Amino acid sequence: MAVYMISRMTIHDRAEYGKYEARFMDVFEKFDGKVLSIDEEPQVIAGEWNATRLVLIEFPGKPQLFAWLTSPEYQEIGKHRDAGSTAEAIVVKGFEGTSE
Repeated sequence: MAVYMISRMTIHDRAEYGKYEARFMDVFEKFDGKVLSIDEEPQVIAGEWNATRLVLIEFPGKPQLFAWLTSPEYQEIGKHRDAGSTAEAIVVKGFEGTSE
């Protein structure tokens, strides 16, 4: 079952975060993920939105997502993400046609 990771970030050091961005796709592509959206100007339709970036990515399943998140390569570049931003992230299951 497909899974999605939704992250909202507030970037406070663009240079440091840029080091993360520069290597992100090289690492990400090794784990069968797909970037669905990266948006720094999402349209707010309810509530408040204080983040400066939203990222939506898809993986075929949780094993691939967690293999990526815990890989040494991602851990290495993650230092730059953490130094340049604060983030909140969730993982959700794909919809399979029932609401139960």
